[in-house]
Amino acid sequence: MRHPPRSVLLVVAGAVALVGGMTMPVVTAQGATPACSVEYSVTSQWDTGFQGAVKITNNTSAMSSWSVSFDFAGGQKVSQGWNAKWSQSGTTVTAANEGYNGSLATGASISAGFLASWSGSNAVPTSFELNGTTCNVDTEPTPSPTPVDPPDSGDATTPALHVSGNKLVDADGSTRRLLGVNRSGGEFMCVQGYGIFDGPVDDAAIQAIADWKVNAVRIPLNEECWLGLSNIKPEYGGATYMAAVKDLVARVEAHGMTPIVELHWTYGQYTGNSAGCSDVHATCQKPMPDMQYTPSFWSSVAGTFKDDPAVAFDLFNEPYPDRATSTTTQAWQCWRDGGTCPGIGYEVAGMQDLVDSVRATGAKNIILAGGLAYSNDLSQWLSYRPTDPAGNLVAAYHVYNFNTCANESCWNSTLAPVAAQVPLVAGEIGENTCSHSFVDQVMKWFDDRGLSYLGWTWNTWDCSSGPSLISNYDGTPTSYGIGLRDHLRALNG
Repeated sequence: MRHPPRSVLLVVAGAVALVGGMTMPVVTAQGATPACSVEYSVTSQWDTGFQGAVKITNNTSAMSSWSVSFDFAGGQKVSQGWNAKWSQSGTTVTAANEGYNGSLATGASISAGFLASWSGSNAVPTSFELNGTTCNVDTEPTPSPTPVDPPDSGDATTPALHVSGNKLVDADGSTRRLLGVNRSGGEFMCVQGYGIFDGPVDDAAIQAIADWKVNAVRIPLNEECWLGLSNIKPEYGGATYMAAVKDLVARVEAHGMTPIVELHWTYGQYTGNSAGCSDVHATCQKPMPDMQYTPSFWSSVAGTFKDDPAVAFDLFNEPYPDRATSTTTQAWQCWRDGGTCPGIGYEVAGMQDLVDSVRATGAKNIILAGGLAYSNDLSQWLSYRPTDPAGNLVAAYHVYNFNTCANESCWNSTLAPVAAQVPLVAGEIGENTCSHSFVDQVMKWFDDRGLSYLGWTWNTWDCSSGPSLISNYDGTPTSYGIGLRDHLRALNG
């Protein structure tokens, strides 16, 4: 879904809840007043890989270029990185500036991240050099304060899900429909520099969602914020952002609801047909994910949640390569295979690339993949669906009253064949009328076929510009939200 105008979001940005904690212990190295200092952190780790970052601070004269180096002692191997040109020779790792971030003033800092493999040991480097000068002089690495863990979900009833035929089922084989809401905010607040979530996400706020008899919450994310790229304020990106997302996921599960973590906004400049913005950064919906950062994002997210099979992964919010390419075949090929796509100026990560990134971590969580036309077109989804070795792939669909495929005739001809073969989840349903007559029709069609749907969105925006389900985070519905609330309560009361 496209979001309200920026001015609307700024108005509601005042009520922001931030949650602390790190995804795992972080080890830092700091000097008293050294010529330079380097903080090294491991922000996520899984069986064979991890995500790391370095923060470099220059305490001498200004530099026009920089290069930091360190040695791994545990056989780790860097596979890819961002905000620097990463290379490795033997045990020595080097991160040199990109063309856009070579300037490093006195007292200035810059951060860069990477993905790497490890086995046996993931020992922290003990010595760092910046342009040949040893950093953190006379100071040994010291552990940071004990991280704050997300709340204990205790005996939460959120089930581990997997695909069985065209159904989502729990460990006992019982069918579970995902019926819920979207909790927008994590995709835009951080990149705009105002926080992490739009409105409260404490236990009372999540309880208010559960009170609608919701059993699933979709959580939109921003890849630059998760990876902690240099254009994101440090207090809203990287390990802090990841910890906040992990905490929200734990709260959702503590109330027995399925969390769906979803990639909403991504890197890559697109100025073609239906462009949402001209910015290269992740400040709007792009037609397809980018190869530069999105596989890294999903490797990290999957590594973070791979041991929690209750979490679902939604690969990319609303693809629209069909607006950039000249033929439907080109659009679907771009969607699945990525690479160089007609009309898109950056290298695209296709859905197969993203499935592969998730599965390479060992994660077997269910994966949702939306089709063309902002996930409103599933007409050739079955023909182009990616290969999933775990067999846990789900078709995702979005529908609003202003979409092309927004009537029973289209649903019968394009959705029903897909739903006959794989689970189908309408990750977003809504209308911009401040009423609920359209979503009533959608819910009936999906109910009749035992399918899943989630309303957009649990935010206190103007229901005609959002659209918004609520007018207050205590769960007070808008005239549009009344339809979804009353229907879910009737179904699950």
